[in-house]
Amino acid sequence: MTRYFFCGIGGSGMMPLAMILQRSGHDVCGSDRAYDRGQTPEKFKLLQDSGIKLFPQDGVGVAEQNPDILVISSAVEPRVPDVRVAMEAGIRIEKRAKILADIANARRTIAVGGTSGKTTVTGMIAFILASCGLDPSMVNGGHVVNFEQDGTGGAFYIGGADVFVTELDESDGSIALFTPSVAVLNNISLDHKSMDELQTLFGGFAAAAQEVVIVNGDDPACGNILTENIKSLSYSIDKKDSFLFCEDAAMHADSSHVRVICPARGESCDLRIPVPGRHNISNALAALTVALYMGVTLRAACDGLAQFKGIRRRFEIVGSAANVTVIDDFGHNPDKIAATLATLKQVNGRLLLMFQPHGFGPVKMMGAALIQTFADYLGKEDILAVPEIYDAGGTADRSVSSESLTAPLAAQGFQAMFFPSRDDVAAYFVSQARAGDRIVIMGARDDTLPGFARNIVQSLRLKAGEPCPDEKNHAKSAS
Repeated sequence: MTRYFFCGIGGSGMMPLAMILQRSGHDVCGSDRAYDRGQTPEKFKLLQDSGIKLFPQDGVGVAEQNPDILVISSAVEPRVPDVRVAMEAGIRIEKRAKILADIANARRTIAVGGTSGKTTVTGMIAFILASCGLDPSMVNGGHVVNFEQDGTGGAFYIGGADVFVTELDESDGSIALFTPSVAVLNNISLDHKSMDELQTLFGGFAAAAQEVVIVNGDDPACGNILTENIKSLSYSIDKKDSFLFCEDAAMHADSSHVRVICPARGESCDLRIPVPGRHNISNALAALTVALYMGVTLRAACDGLAQFKGIRRRFEIVGSAANVTVIDDFGHNPDKIAATLATLKQVNGRLLLMFQPHGFGPVKMMGAALIQTFADYLGKEDILAVPEIYDAGGTADRSVSSESLTAPLAAQGFQAMFFPSRDDVAAYFVSQARAGDRIVIMGARDDTLPGFARNIVQSLRLKAGEPCPDEKNHAKSAS
């Protein structure tokens, strides 16, 4: 048994790893700045109910527990008290990715990489394999609705087989630590790093695969990193020379229907994907290709996927009032935002979109691409509200503002507005919303966004005089 202390245990990557280590018999405790602030109490209650002790992020917990290993993410800086105390005490410090890599590299691992869709594809793969009896384990960056049971929260799943499914993060370069059996590459597009850096990272990821690379045949950038020495299977929406492709696609507001075909296996079947959007058809094809490689029949894989309920914060419908629907979405880079907006635009109706930028560095790097994405997909009747950049702390250069995104769009005639406060956005949306509108809350990293979306639903219900199931917990403003 190893004693772990997680600094920032509530993070989307840290929490599932902490819980899977605790479920595997290790002693796990931790701290988190959000816990100190009283934010997202339901998340920290889940950790505590699982037997994980929490401490203030002031170094006291590390000193008291004297762990074997202090686990940090790439976002944790040396000046954080937990890290400082660990360094002074000579406690071993490891990054989250290294711990995850040690687990993954000791098993037959299916690792999912790419700029977008990683969390959904990881959840789809794990659920298909579980429903078909392969009994995998999974660590994911989002909560799989089907796995939200037994106090897990849905971000991890422990199976009895040696198969391990996980998503990998390229933003800090830690993807290079992994040597998966099966590598899945969804796409390559601008996000945390330049395209040249991403091509190098994902090229190394593909080359490290021990058995096969499952690659998106519709993404030219993915094809560019493959060499003749890399064994690969491709999936595609449109290309019929791929290992797996589909036809007769019919996309709806809450689902998609396609016919899936695998010529090499002589198999085909109809599939209803219970999540909307062309991007989710691509995600489904990636997961099905993995399942076929793992020995599952196409029919069994499609039957399993048809029961998939999605991932929290991936085009998640939070609620509705007075015929106004509120949607919570993780979109934060141009590729993800474009996929969500393309899906939304399949249905008529005005959009009231709040985009929460998730860091100063990303806004500087992706600002022009973000502006272009909004200009490409939003109509002049839609409303875009952008509050100030989410500040995760640390030593980031704060010289850029969200106004750098809204001003160019407003100059082009779009209803793009900067709001210093999220409370102001909520009040404005509630006052402006009319029947048929969809309010979309979009952004990453900030765990208070789902609560913000729920509070807008409650405010809309109060305005319309509709019953509020959670009225006793309703805040006066959606903050």
